[in-house]
Amino acid sequence: MESTEFSIGFQQYWLILKRRWLPASAVFVSVFTFTALYLLMQKPVYQAEGKLSFKKTNTTSSITGLGKEIGDLEPVANQSNPMNTEIEVIRSVPMLQKTITQLQLKDETGDPLKIKQFLKQLSVLNTRGADTLTVSYKDNDPETAAAVVNTLIALYIENNQIVNRAEAVSAREFIEKQLPNAEASVRQTEAALRKFKEQNKVVALKEEATEAVKVIAELEAKIAQVRSEFADANAQSQVFQNELRMNPQQALTLTALSQSPAIQEALKQYQQVERQLQIERTRFQETHPVIADLKSKKAALNALLQEQIQKVIGSQKQSPDQNLQIGDVKPKLIEEFVKIEAKRQGFANKVAALSQEQAAYKQRVNVLPRLEQEQRELENKLQAYQSTYALLLQKLQEIRIAENQNVGNARIIQAAFVPDEPVAPRKSLFLVAGVMLGSLLSLATALILEATDQSIKTVEEARELFGLTLLGVIPDLRKPKKNTWRDALFNSYPIPYKQARSRKRQSATPTNDLEQSIPQVVVRETPHSPISAAYRMLQANLRFLSSDRDLKAIAISSSLPGEGKSTLCANLAVTVAQLGRKVLLIDADLHRPVQHRIWELSNQVGLSNVIVGQAELKSAIADVMPNLKVLPSGVIPPNPMALLDSQRIATLIEQFSQTYDLVIIDTPSLNVAADALILGQKTDGILFVVRPGVVDSQSAAFAKELLAKSNQHVLGLVVNGVIPDREPHSYYYFVNESYTEPASERSP
Repeated sequence: MESTEFSIGFQQYWLILKRRWLPASAVFVSVFTFTALYLLMQKPVYQAEGKLSFKKTNTTSSITGLGKEIGDLEPVANQSNPMNTEIEVIRSVPMLQKTITQLQLKDETGDPLKIKQFLKQLSVLNTRGADTLTVSYKDNDPETAAAVVNTLIALYIENNQIVNRAEAVSAREFIEKQLPNAEASVRQTEAALRKFKEQNKVVALKEEATEAVKVIAELEAKIAQVRSEFADANAQSQVFQNELRMNPQQALTLTALSQSPAIQEALKQYQQVERQLQIERTRFQETHPVIADLKSKKAALNALLQEQIQKVIGSQKQSPDQNLQIGDVKPKLIEEFVKIEAKRQGFANKVAALSQEQAAYKQRVNVLPRLEQEQRELENKLQAYQSTYALLLQKLQEIRIAENQNVGNARIIQAAFVPDEPVAPRKSLFLVAGVMLGSLLSLATALILEATDQSIKTVEEARELFGLTLLGVIPDLRKPKKNTWRDALFNSYPIPYKQARSRKRQSATPTNDLEQSIPQVVVRETPHSPISAAYRMLQANLRFLSSDRDLKAIAISSSLPGEGKSTLCANLAVTVAQLGRKVLLIDADLHRPVQHRIWELSNQVGLSNVIVGQAELKSAIADVMPNLKVLPSGVIPPNPMALLDSQRIATLIEQFSQTYDLVIIDTPSLNVAADALILGQKTDGILFVVRPGVVDSQSAAFAKELLAKSNQHVLGLVVNGVIPDREPHSYYYFVNESYTEPASERSP
């Protein structure tokens, strides 16, 4: 069982490689050629190496105890390794540039060696479990390799000593530069503290806070007393307002109005006219002249009264007949009211003044904590600067002592020697790796192209996708020819690209070339070929589909144009006619008719002309061979679906079914129009054609969905244009050619 599955899997891969042999071969040849060229171009490479040893601190610093932290190999981060830092120092640009300059290293073109190229040939590694570094360099010249390592190590040792000594010098110079700054900071902070006390009038903030709290309490008592007196005056003012029913301003205004003779005289005349108007209204109507005259006088007196009032009170508004006569008692009450109001206003002003003074003390109390904080910060800052200044003085004395005692903490434990044997390249290993890599990449290329190609490739894929009964497998109609690399490359492309290229070629093909590319009726020309046998097998399977009655009319369609359905219609019609049955072949593809070209007929009169009544059947149907007649499509109408969905076409199909043994209808592809679905309902069923390498899985799935939704009776599936070499079970589908040859043509 396992061996069978293995053989099937191997056969599938073998077929994929056969389909994609050109790109796979190109990838393999490219990789192998590149590997071979690389080996030929490579020169022998020699590697020299030397070793360095490190100590955490130098002995002199540890003995004196001064400056021992200078040059220590201590990591900055918890997980970092100080040895990695030294590796980066060795690989630094200045170190490498000094080595290149000292040894006058050149590249292959004779120019000074670049830093990037130098780094590619240099290797600095930390020995696991030891404080040592291994420095190695590769070069085509063994002496140059050893010289580079020794020079680089020597430069690093020298640089290590200079850097450690420079650290002490740098520390001293830094402290000497910082001392004046520290002293200036102390002076500036002292001046800032003094200026702060002067600007904020600070003497003793704690005592000032205690005194301010005491004053605020006294002001609080005074404010309470004045508010009590203000409330009493406010109550008296409210009593007068309730008695007089006016506020102080209104009382003053009313007094002025009542004491004005002009206003009183105008008011008196106004009231007289108003009374007279009321009396006359009892005698006359509103439109009477007397009433109108009195209204006019009333309006004039009202304007005069308002004018006099404005002169006395200014912009204040006052009614002309109310509160203008106050008698003898109200003036005394108004006078008392005004006095009480003045007293009340004085109490209000006193409360405001005391409250303002209290707010000033509270504001000062609120600022005191901030002033205390600023004073404390300035004092702390001053203390810190003083401490820093003292510490810098102490460190300066220590650094001056330790400046001249530092030495390097690295030494050479192994100098580089001239290597005898090269370390690269290993030709056999590279060749094996090139073959393996080329094989893997070529296989991957074939699999990727296969995965991106969504076309149906084999008969089994077509059967699984459509789920229909397989009625026939027709081999490729093209004559065998030698495949060129262009054909192989084109066949390896994904299906969308091939369809686009085919459409472009068809659009660019002249009319004459198109006529020459029309397929021939192979069954008629070579009746004993394997293709003819495949068509005979197809017609036999169609005849045995139904045991109740024979198929009288069938429609043939496909998913996409170019799957060979028209050629299949012609050859199937010839196959049935050769058996002595009367056959009518109808070209119902009113979009791209082909049958008239296959049979070399005129297409001026045909199916479309018969449907609309422009021609008779006898003049439209052509007799092309014994027992076979062809009805071309005729003139292409603007709306083919309207003709094919008419009752006339149904009547014609029924009439043809009674006259002929079999009616074969060539319909458009499903992605072109829905004509095939309409004709399928009017016939005994649809025979569906699929061509591997032309139709993709998406188009096939769409066609299958259309057939299912329209409830079509699908007779079965015909796989057309199958290439035997690319079919895993070709021996099962195709008849041996020796059995189809006539007995006279077989070899003895």
